[in-house]
Amino acid sequence: MNTLFDKIWDAHIVKTLESGSQVLYIDRHFIHEVTSPQAFAGLEARGLPLFRKEKIVATADHNVPTKNQHLPITEKLSRHQVDTLIKNCDKHGLELYGLGHAYQGIVHVIGPELGITKPGMTMVCGDSHTSTHGAFGCVAFGIGTSQIEQVMATQCLIQTKPKTMRVTVDGELQNGVLSKDIILYIISKLTTSGGTGYFVEYAGSTIRNLSMEARMTICNMSIEMGARGGIIAPDETTFDYIKGRKFAPQGAEYEAAVAHWRTLKSDDDAVFDKEYYFKAEDIEPMVTYGTNPGMGIRISENIPTLEETENAKSLQKSLNYMDLDAGENMIGKPINYVFIGSCTNSRIEDLRLVANFVKGKRKAAHVNVMVVPGSKQVEAQAKREGLDKILLEAGFELREPGCSACLGMNEDKVPAGEYCVSTSNRNFEGRQGPGARTILASPLTAAATAVAGKIVDVRTLI
Repeated sequence: MNTLFDKIWDAHIVKTLESGSQVLYIDRHFIHEVTSPQAFAGLEARGLPLFRKEKIVATADHNVPTKNQHLPITEKLSRHQVDTLIKNCDKHGLELYGLGHAYQGIVHVIGPELGITKPGMTMVCGDSHTSTHGAFGCVAFGIGTSQIEQVMATQCLIQTKPKTMRVTVDGELQNGVLSKDIILYIISKLTTSGGTGYFVEYAGSTIRNLSMEARMTICNMSIEMGARGGIIAPDETTFDYIKGRKFAPQGAEYEAAVAHWRTLKSDDDAVFDKEYYFKAEDIEPMVTYGTNPGMGIRISENIPTLEETENAKSLQKSLNYMDLDAGENMIGKPINYVFIGSCTNSRIEDLRLVANFVKGKRKAAHVNVMVVPGSKQVEAQAKREGLDKILLEAGFELREPGCSACLGMNEDKVPAGEYCVSTSNRNFEGRQGPGARTILASPLTAAATAVAGKIVDVRTLI
């Protein structure tokens, strides 16, 4: 009667405390330049070493520039944070996938593509979108700075076990509807607090038919509905993806691992604390209109009116920031900026989808398009396949890897008052730069917007 989440969580319990909290063993710990410096400083202040440094994977991603990465970083804060990470890794003997390294990239992109992420693991990182790795059948979640220090010192975390939720999506998707649209649709229905206190398992024929990279997009945004994380049971698609990757098991070890991974699924009679069901046919290309990811609509729908919402004051505040009107339709809205990237949608499949759509086309003259691959490996693969040339001919700028304009912690910002159709995961006020207005969408909708110069229903163009 156990869920997949229960099986993995329970297998990693070191001790249950009198309070009911549990000491959980962590299999893999990812760190980057933004949330690790304080944790390293805390260890040193207490005279503690890294307990199991071989379990740590370090890269630079959040603050790094996405142009001229071979040159010294010019932005002062970014340079300081990256330099601090380099010093800490040198001091503690950690290998760093820093700028210039063939494996550098966004932490939630490099883990899967290197075969570091494997089914049945517990994984943490000082980044909320660690839930991405749940696509492989992992219990993966973001942690705070004090918890980073805790894992560095003990390879364990004190946690309260979340409740379980299952979201089942069955049926066949319409042409032009991607996994990004699935998760935006789910969040629009459940709201940004609908998953609070839960770990979500995604199931159903629609989920099973998705590629691994599409599944990662789904799990990536679990956090945006308040969930602790998301998880999908591993299957042949998972095993095929992992096979042959740099740090994946090889030969007989791989076969033995797959035999174990096949056991990682919820029992047929498993009971979840909450369940939701959706039909794939009901999902359309999605766009957000407000200032949180739950404020999303199908492309054919209008923005809700104040009478249709439970919180009219909140809706009006968001619409004021976005300079949109209640009841308005988003189709035809002029757009000046498009961002394709982030840990949600910066993998090779995303770039292939975009390049395939824009081949032989040209972006609208007034639109600035930034395409930022999720890793050096994605960038190299895109160039091997000639995607860089297709994007260039379409007027799209292909940059170097990093989190980039997802969170505006570097030079890649959207100007105040401008709209940006973005494939990232958050549309909070100022997320992409002070005063920037973010509209979340899929890579296909973003590419179509860039070509049309306005928001369009991509289904009419493919």
